[in-house]
Amino acid sequence: MDQIDERAGTEASDQDGGAAGLRPAAFRYAGGAGPGGGEGLHRIAPNNRFARVGLSFARLRPGAWACLQFGLAFDEDEAAALALDCAAAGFDFLAADGSSLDLDHVPGLARSLLDPQVAWIPGPALLGAASFRIAFRVPDQASGLVVTLRSWRNSRDFTVADPVLRQGEPDRGPAPLRRRLGGKGLRFVYALAEDIALVLRGQIYAARADEHAARVRLVYRNGEGGDIAPPYAGAVSVPGLGAVINLSAQPQARRFTLTLRPPPGAASIELDFGVWEDAEAPPEVELIGLPELALEDAFRLESLCDDDVLDAPAFLARLADRLGLPEGVPASWLASPGASTAPILAPARELRSGPDRSARIEGDRVILSLAGLPDWTLPDGPDWREDPFRSVAWRLVYQSLSWLLPLAASPGDADHVRSIATAWSRANPWGQPADGLSLHPAALAPRGEVLARLSTEGAVTEAAVAARSALAAEAARHGFALAEIVGQNTLARALHGLQAAAALLAVARALPGFAFAPHWDTLARDSLTHGFDALLPEDGAFTEASPVRRLDLLSHGQAIAAALGETEPGPTIGRRTEAALPGLAGLLDPSGRLPPFGDAPADLDPAAWIARLAAPDRDLVAERDTAPSPEARTAGMLAMRHDGMERGWGHFALTYAAQSPQGHRDCTSFTFATGSRRWIVEGGGAEGVEVGAARHHLLSARAHNVAIPDGREPVVGTGDVTARLALEGATALRLSTTVHGPDYAHARLFLVLDDLSGMAVIDRFAWAGRTIAFEGLLHLPPDALVALTGARRALAQQDGRRLDFVAVPLKGQAAGLDLTIGRNDRPHAMQGFCATGAGGLRPAPVLRYAFTGRDAVCGGVVLAADAAAEQRLVRLLGEGEVGRLLET
Repeated sequence: MDQIDERAGTEASDQDGGAAGLRPAAFRYAGGAGPGGGEGLHRIAPNNRFARVGLSFARLRPGAWACLQFGLAFDEDEAAALALDCAAAGFDFLAADGSSLDLDHVPGLARSLLDPQVAWIPGPALLGAASFRIAFRVPDQASGLVVTLRSWRNSRDFTVADPVLRQGEPDRGPAPLRRRLGGKGLRFVYALAEDIALVLRGQIYAARADEHAARVRLVYRNGEGGDIAPPYAGAVSVPGLGAVINLSAQPQARRFTLTLRPPPGAASIELDFGVWEDAEAPPEVELIGLPELALEDAFRLESLCDDDVLDAPAFLARLADRLGLPEGVPASWLASPGASTAPILAPARELRSGPDRSARIEGDRVILSLAGLPDWTLPDGPDWREDPFRSVAWRLVYQSLSWLLPLAASPGDADHVRSIATAWSRANPWGQPADGLSLHPAALAPRGEVLARLSTEGAVTEAAVAARSALAAEAARHGFALAEIVGQNTLARALHGLQAAAALLAVARALPGFAFAPHWDTLARDSLTHGFDALLPEDGAFTEASPVRRLDLLSHGQAIAAALGETEPGPTIGRRTEAALPGLAGLLDPSGRLPPFGDAPADLDPAAWIARLAAPDRDLVAERDTAPSPEARTAGMLAMRHDGMERGWGHFALTYAAQSPQGHRDCTSFTFATGSRRWIVEGGGAEGVEVGAARHHLLSARAHNVAIPDGREPVVGTGDVTARLALEGATALRLSTTVHGPDYAHARLFLVLDDLSGMAVIDRFAWAGRTIAFEGLLHLPPDALVALTGARRALAQQDGRRLDFVAVPLKGQAAGLDLTIGRNDRPHAMQGFCATGAGGLRPAPVLRYAFTGRDAVCGGVVLAADAAAEQRLVRLLGEGEVGRLLET
């Protein structure tokens, strides 16, 4: 390994360039990791999770974007060379006194169970020569950080070299939500399940350590809503406050566990978190993340099932025994007279794609059309391990059983449908699934809703009643699983979390006589409230960057609001959904397509989708030209349109939305159409491309129309429109970004003609004392003909139309143009491909332009449909107003 250690050290020092940064104050090894044979080198053995090195950093700047970078060297025979998660980097942020902050959201990082946050490190075939970089926003509460670099999928030792943490300026964007306990505090209300205790886990943080930083006040109520007088188990009675539990913040970040055992007759509990009312100068106190809620251990799935293989009826029998019910499973648990059977997730899917045609019956055969793949016939006796297309997406839909709902709509097929569902139940005892993907929330949530629906409708024959009882038992078992997912809050900031909560609500409504249904109902509502607060707050600022994912969120919001009716959080969710929809409609181009930022499946009809979401008396597509939506409602994106009689329509769209850790590196990317032709396009969505170099490419900056300085691909960050200038017949937009890390000061200028006959994109990078070279990428449609016509000029043609490209250096020197189509000799630097929409890649032309300069470099490309447009753009770029935008 000595050779590998030396190579890693060289890579890191080559990239550092002497710039200032924080180096680890200390490091610790465990699980087979150790020193790498030289200063600043750390070797990590192939021991999943356990082999690790912990790097401690101090003196963090709260609220600033920071970038951790280090060299990496792998063995040449590494088997996980193409894995997207060959190794892991765990992040544990520390308060000023060194206590660990269990934050639920850190921009740039993903929530994890092993470490509080995580970022994934790809295998060596997907890494370039530059140091690996991980960017994140330093939490406002953090002063220190421990980064744990772990073995994950690696098969051989790998070496980490010279880790450095570079910190930038304070973030100008909105800070993550903080749940402060001052003032009104925070209130939670949950229905109880029988006499079972609830276990609430969370963490509080105080600006200074305090033994009595906060308190939680408890009120138990009976079934009629009346208060049950204290004393309560585990709480003390305080005059004027009632029953309270003290919450210590000593140390500053302190975890707590509340075991809430209800008194006899209690049906619900109210929890009021706040500071002590009689404190003279209480510290600033907040909840770090949402509390986790679970039933006491005896009623967790793992405990109920133990190591036994239980079918659904046996599971309910054990539950009844655990509750001490001598008569066994009560009939009321399975009977559902008057139960609400309206699905929630199914309408959201139909809003997206129209009527569900995923399954049909032809004679005795069930034909499935799932995940956009060819038709497939369900076997007479499926073993539920089927994977005919070797597709994760297909397996998820198959295991969800969502395709049973269109079949169940036909009364004559209801018995057949229930027999298929019960067959799935028998083949999948809890803990031993036929296909492990069936436990993924994307399959578990819709399947829970399907089972709930099938358990409440049908004939009254003995066989039908028996089948419904078995399905009701399976729905109840799914309810336990969904409640544990929802209560953990791990997916609270993801669409999967909303789907799990909606499915839990559907199960609770389908089984109104089940002892745990009221608890599930309140748990689901609480999760939906906080989920939409995170994903679509009141100001309409989406946290999701992809327009398609935003529409998915609005579809679920509308379906959930309809299911909840006038009860909260239904009206709040409905109001936010309605307010956000016009902004997305405004992004549509004149042909009815959304800008393809992020994951954008090719088979969708966004205009029809938006029409289904809109109120029957509104045509949002027609309204967009007469009443453009405020930019805030299209957070992080904007679009310009023009429709001319002779030239045809034109469209320009830009994204500067904050990026997710596993999302597309497309901040500042754009699309451009003129003459009713799309000229600048995106690489396409990665939904159908599940693993390997192809997925890595589609998510990387090299599949988007962005600039890359010194071979360092962009990292997670944000963009802001810092200036907007109306010129004669044109609009200039200036973006400032953090996506290139703290080393570079970066601005991107767009100059767009009002008639969309042309545009210019200009980048400026600055790094004092350094020579900088950057390349810009422009992706064109696969069918476009593109040719280089000079050192700074290129020409594209489509269907008799043409577009000229002219490289324009404004500071520094032009470094040439080149054209790439379908280059895949280096997996980490694939270029010239776009997604086919069916899980593959298709060659497509990419125009690359480059510039170089000392201290600062500025240049870009003019795109023009004719000579007049080119002259106007060149003239505007030479004027002082535009020049000042680039220098500020």
